[in-house]
Amino acid sequence: MAKMTKSTAEKLLADVPGEKRFWCHDGQALKNPSDLAVALKDMSEETFSYHASRNKNDFSNWVRDVIGDDKLARDLLRSGTRAQAAKRVASRVTWLRSKMATE
Repeated sequence: MAKMTKSTAEKLLADVPGEKRFWCHDGQALKNPSDLAVALKDMSEETFSYHASRNKNDFSNWVRDVIGDDKLARDLLRSGTRAQAAKRVASRVTWLRSKMATE
């Protein structure tokens, strides 16, 4: 596995262009993984279930296809609950921020 560089961490945490934002079922617009962490922590179970079920995971798809973070996308696929997903995203954001500070 490649070493996480400061520039890669910055890219993964950056805001996506307006047209690539994730629009939640409840109307929230998310522009980066930090927004996703906060949204998952506070969103209703109904909104979470709308986007993440046994058959699909819109959060994982957005993180993989738009943000480009394959590891976080896989972690989201393995998250069975909103709380697990929120914890995994928050943990990844914290880790990426630590990589930005160490180089």
